[in-house]
Amino acid sequence: MHFDPWDPPALTSAPAGIWFHVSVWEQKVRVLRGKEQTWEAMVSTALLGCGEEPGSYRTPRGWHFICEKIGEGSPLGAEFQGRQPTGFLWTLDAPWREQSLILTRILWLAGMEPHNLTTRERFIYFHGTNREDAIGKPMSKGCICLRNEEMVQLFEQSSIGTRVFIAEGRGPL
Repeated sequence: MHFDPWDPPALTSAPAGIWFHVSVWEQKVRVLRGKEQTWEAMVSTALLGCGEEPGSYRTPRGWHFICEKIGEGSPLGAEFQGRQPTGFLWTLDAPWREQSLILTRILWLAGMEPHNLTTRERFIYFHGTNREDAIGKPMSKGCICLRNEEMVQLFEQSSIGTRVFIAEGRGPL
């Protein structure tokens, strides 16, 4: 497996210099310009750990890129199903639900390496969640969940083609 965040695979449409690093061990996402960190937030990755197998409910490792941005202009807490808004708007005083909803924005990932090429078909996203209480602990079914306000901030810093490196361990950062 490739797993070298300082040597990403070529992607001609990628925005120059900006990339995201997800540390599963730390439960963090960082935005970097080259090697300089410009932003970070706590996340929640898969409850079942890392893995690339379809149907595994695990977070895939290695190099990915953002292939679609969904939800621009939607209100904070807007729910999505099948990448379409449902009309439901989650708020902090909404009834508690254990299941993590897909809220606010979606950044859909596609794999760039032979071992993670099924990432897009597995519907692995960055997205906001109603389970903001669980951010910082693994709890998803493979996606990378953020608090809703931070999801908007990450969305605004991304472009189609932004590279994303998902590391299981501490990594070099």
